[in-house]
Amino acid sequence: MSSDPWGRVDETGTVYVRTAEGEKVVGSWQAGTPEEALAYFERKYEGLVVEIGLLEKRVKTTDLSAKDAQTAIEHIRQQIDEHHAVGDLAALGARLDKLVASVDSRREERKAQKAKQADEARSAKEALVTEAEELAQSEQWRVAGERLRALVDTWKGLPRLDRKSDDELWHRFSHARSAFSKRRKAHFAQLDAQREEARKTKERLVAEAEALQNSTDWGATAARYRELMADWKAAGRAQREHEDDLWNRFRGAQDVFFAARSGVFAERDAEQTENLALKEELAGEAEKLLPVTDLKAARAAFRALNERWEAIGHVPRDARPKVEGRMHTVERAIQEAEEAEWRRTNPEARARAAGLTGQLQDAVEKLRKQIDAARAAGNDARADKLAKELEGRQALLDQALKGLEEFGG
Repeated sequence: MSSDPWGRVDETGTVYVRTAEGEKVVGSWQAGTPEEALAYFERKYEGLVVEIGLLEKRVKTTDLSAKDAQTAIEHIRQQIDEHHAVGDLAALGARLDKLVASVDSRREERKAQKAKQADEARSAKEALVTEAEELAQSEQWRVAGERLRALVDTWKGLPRLDRKSDDELWHRFSHARSAFSKRRKAHFAQLDAQREEARKTKERLVAEAEALQNSTDWGATAARYRELMADWKAAGRAQREHEDDLWNRFRGAQDVFFAARSGVFAERDAEQTENLALKEELAGEAEKLLPVTDLKAARAAFRALNERWEAIGHVPRDARPKVEGRMHTVERAIQEAEEAEWRRTNPEARARAAGLTGQLQDAVEKLRKQIDAARAAGNDARADKLAKELEGRQALLDQALKGLEEFGG
């Protein structure tokens, strides 16, 4: 018979292992010595030690699931319970119990971690839904559309929640995207309609612009082109494929007209510049008629100059006031000379002036006598009042005398 601290072999070859509950039969050994029998079952024990060690390492350092770990533990525990090894089986059981506690702890940790991840995923998805619902009301079509697509990618990267919660959030998220797409589609449909209307309007404007491009009614046509341009701006933009072509035609028609007008105006400006030089010469000749000494000769000379003036034609607008002002100055001087001559040679006017002067002289003389009488009577107040009246009559008399002088005395 052979034995060690954890087992023995009896004379029949039966192998026992010692446990806290007493000896347990491990197996029967008939193939060799008792020592070989113990060594064999001790190696099986060492195999269990190694197996437990590997499982402990896997539980500690890998992502071995709790379920798989529990299955492995139960498999090893079954071998221990069947007593097919010689060694400290209780120590192996204690290690398995400790490993079970570790697995349970990891299960709870993973459960808490999973719950935390679920909460984080819920919060993240709720935030995505909230942002999507805000974006659904945006009119920043390109930016909002790109952002919604990015939100979808973010959503796909998040873990799923429980089916009910995940489906509810996805329904809100999908509804927001659909609402935005519907609004964007309606907007661009309306925009397309507006652009089509703008195209039709601009085609009408182009047709009129091209019809006017050979007009020589410079003022009215230029004004109409300005109106057409205002209508063009008010019409809005047509579709991109039409806008540039319509604008090139519209602008081209205007260019034809305004180029022709510029050519005509350039010729006209050159002609008017020559006219200005001629009129300045005539104004200089007219100014030599001043001062007027021979009214008849001055009148005849000015009339001849004026006829030549009218025959010359237009001058540049900005130069017109100055050169015409010079002629008007001469014309007014001749008119004033004519009026003075008329006053000198009009007997009726002279008679009226003389009669008015005589009346004023009599009135002045009468007032002076009344003043002297009032002074002599000591009535200074009346004398002062009459003196003020005398000042007014004397001023009128002075003016009348001056007018009478213009008639030759």
